[in-house]
Amino acid sequence: MVFAVFFPAVTGIMAGANMSGELKNPRRSIPVGTLAAIGVSTVVYLVLAYWLARSATPEELLNNYTILIDRAAWLPIVIGGLLGATFSSALVSMVGAPRILYALGEHRILPLGSWFAQRASNGEPRNATFVTGSIVLAALLIRDLNVIAPLISLFFLITYGMINVVVLIEQNLGLVSFLPTMRIPKIVPLVGAVGCIFAMFIQNPTFSLVAVIFVVVIYGVLLRSKLKAPFGDVRSGMFVAIAEWAAKQVSHLPSARERTWQPNLLVPVETPRELRGSFRLLYSLARPKGTIKILGLTTVGEYERLRSRLPTLVEVFRKQGVFASYALVDSADFGSGVTGGMQALRGAILRPNLVFLTLPRDSGREADLRTIIERARGNGVGVTLFAMHPSAGLGLEKSINLWIHDRSPDWEMRMVLGNLDLCVLLAYLLQRNWDAKLTLVTITSKESEQAKARDFLQRLIVLTRLPADTKIHVDTGEFREHLTMVSEADLNVFGMPVDLKFGEMQKFVKETRSSCMFLLASGEESAMA
Repeated sequence: MVFAVFFPAVTGIMAGANMSGELKNPRRSIPVGTLAAIGVSTVVYLVLAYWLARSATPEELLNNYTILIDRAAWLPIVIGGLLGATFSSALVSMVGAPRILYALGEHRILPLGSWFAQRASNGEPRNATFVTGSIVLAALLIRDLNVIAPLISLFFLITYGMINVVVLIEQNLGLVSFLPTMRIPKIVPLVGAVGCIFAMFIQNPTFSLVAVIFVVVIYGVLLRSKLKAPFGDVRSGMFVAIAEWAAKQVSHLPSARERTWQPNLLVPVETPRELRGSFRLLYSLARPKGTIKILGLTTVGEYERLRSRLPTLVEVFRKQGVFASYALVDSADFGSGVTGGMQALRGAILRPNLVFLTLPRDSGREADLRTIIERARGNGVGVTLFAMHPSAGLGLEKSINLWIHDRSPDWEMRMVLGNLDLCVLLAYLLQRNWDAKLTLVTITSKESEQAKARDFLQRLIVLTRLPADTKIHVDTGEFREHLTMVSEADLNVFGMPVDLKFGEMQKFVKETRSSCMFLLASGEESAMA
């Protein structure tokens, strides 16, 4: 309790920081003034403690609150000192606190920020002064400062603790932008931070918990406000340093991407309108942990339009909770631009592992797509070839058919399923994000293979942890004949044929009466990992 009541008295050393907006040279005045205040206060308090220890017994120090006056050589100077200290503290608070409140309002951190940021004709923060004065008056009306002092001490301790934490983080990040004019050992902010937390919870655990919750709530509100600091803040440097450290650790570990696989899409576009039809599908494929890299392929006439529009498209994805970014590549043609971008991004940590292409409506683009698919296979990148139905689109996004090719006569389950790994993963991802019904479809060439095929699909559901309500459809006959016979779905998912015939793929869209997605695995996916 003595610490709680006494501690606010030593916080006057922050008066210079509170007045930083009024100082001519705050960069020099605040460090010099703060350190001088600490030095003078330390000497005064140590001398006072020594004098009291020599002038009074421990019992008198515990029970006599006016021992300083009783032992004084000249009473008026003690009374004058007490009044001076009281008025000085009050004046510092009345001058400094409104300016902090004014600054919070000026940066629109508080509600009614413009009202708090108003100044009187003489430059004083009038409204902020009225509010802080009202708070002080309300505290005085409680008539027991020993009750208020512990709570005030806790907020001061949190403030000092966070200052130490920030200094400790900045020192350990080792960023070149951190250039303090006075360097101190790392042990100093560490001891300061631990000491503040220790003092808080020893003093009053309940109040400490309330104060921490209050600070966390304020931090959450500030995050939701999405305020922009003029030079960023320590979080950006901290996360960059953590990401760099993690990237270096990953580079030394053996490659095992199967368990951590998630769709990192590379989406090549020549004009922004190309994303209109596939936006919903891209969003569903990338949510919640995947990423989207939009690769803008520019020509002389399209460069400026892409440069101005792509940031807007990226922001739309980010507002929906999907991390997206973009890059611009000058290219002579579509094929070379995509393959060049794919190769350039191969060394990135969040490198694209799935190229998203749309099925061409004319034969002029087919050669480029064949080149991209071949290069993707050589670079360990999967391919998604999307063909949207011209009228149905993605329908209600409530049903998905996953077509599994006839594996007769070998229906043995293996850990590596080839294209089926990618098909299962993306079909499950879409089913989860759409809350849709998933149906596994297999058409066998012989009726005698139906039982084996059904058993294979049932084991596939169990081993790949597909939803329990996943349906199975097994039939016999020609594959193409059944495209029109199986129940309609909002999306049909197929493995990509070895012999690419884009005209045949277009017929799939017509015959299934829905949008279709053709997939080619990279070999890094595993539905059973």
